[in-house]
Amino acid sequence: MSTATFEQNTRVNSLIKAWEEIQKAKPETRIRNAAQELNVSELELLATRAGEDCIRLTGNWPEFVKRLPELGPVMSLTRNESCILEHKGTFDEVSTFGEGSRAMATVLGPIESRMFFKSWFVGFAVKMEKRNRTLHSVQIFDHAGEAITKIYLQEDSHWEAYETLIRDFSSPDQGKLQEVTPYPEEIYAEEIDQEAFLEDWKNLKDTHAFFGMLRKYKVHRYDAMHLAEGHFTFQLPKASVRQLLQRASGQKLPIMIFTGNRGNIQIHQDIVRTIRVIERESAVWLNVLDPTFNMHLREDHIASVWVVKKPTEDGVVTSVEIYDDNKVLIAQFFGLRKPGNPELKEWVELVDQLQP
Repeated sequence: MSTATFEQNTRVNSLIKAWEEIQKAKPETRIRNAAQELNVSELELLATRAGEDCIRLTGNWPEFVKRLPELGPVMSLTRNESCILEHKGTFDEVSTFGEGSRAMATVLGPIESRMFFKSWFVGFAVKMEKRNRTLHSVQIFDHAGEAITKIYLQEDSHWEAYETLIRDFSSPDQGKLQEVTPYPEEIYAEEIDQEAFLEDWKNLKDTHAFFGMLRKYKVHRYDAMHLAEGHFTFQLPKASVRQLLQRASGQKLPIMIFTGNRGNIQIHQDIVRTIRVIERESAVWLNVLDPTFNMHLREDHIASVWVVKKPTEDGVVTSVEIYDDNKVLIAQFFGLRKPGNPELKEWVELVDQLQP
């Protein structure tokens, strides 16, 4: 055995032992929290179970996603550090397009998302015991070890299709060591021509053109909020997110909620009904608890809230964006609208009422 192999085995065994100790001391600890406690990624910790109750997956991710409708009813979960969206339903319509770093997919139906395959690094089929239940899921991770999306099977899922899918995409490598690579620090422009930037913003024709505008000026999205403040953006109190959800629920106003990460954006499009705030230790969770949709938002992570106005060919589109103290976008809220239609005036009125 080489020195490198010995060191790798020692590292894996040490990680396995440390996780076992956490599980014995605190059985309810989630793997994500255990990984943070051990100063490793969730992917590295999960990989220590490869070949046992976890099967490493690899292959052509667009082809993998095209087969998700075969699973039938599932629960799709996408999250970042501060917000989680969970939808129960089916992957009805999956479309893939683009190649290389531009390859992506759109998913429409009860589960709706936008997938960006350049961040899809490795997957696992996971069997895990939790509260006297056995959970089966597919979990996708990026090269930094962060979870992109997790798809949990339900009682009425198509189990034979799941087993076939896992068999078709299982990796020949079922080793317990998983290397991860952090993302390089992104570089942004030190100076911005604010006048030109605002002129381009004023001339936007589509909400999706906003991303191209940010790239053109090499400006961080959060910094763009400040550059456009008083013109196209306006700050709101942190408490306004709770008010937004409570009022939308009370008015039965259909809204859109976007949240996600580098590899997947999950989208909710419907009325939100049951709003609950739960305080647990130092965390304050703002929740939507509906039959087929749950949102769990760390309200205490919210550092700033912005109203954002984007001109389009269909009129101005109004959103509410929330950021954490690292300038990371947590989630976005819109009034429900389809391309070609103006936004709901009831949504604009609701947002206007949030402003101090």
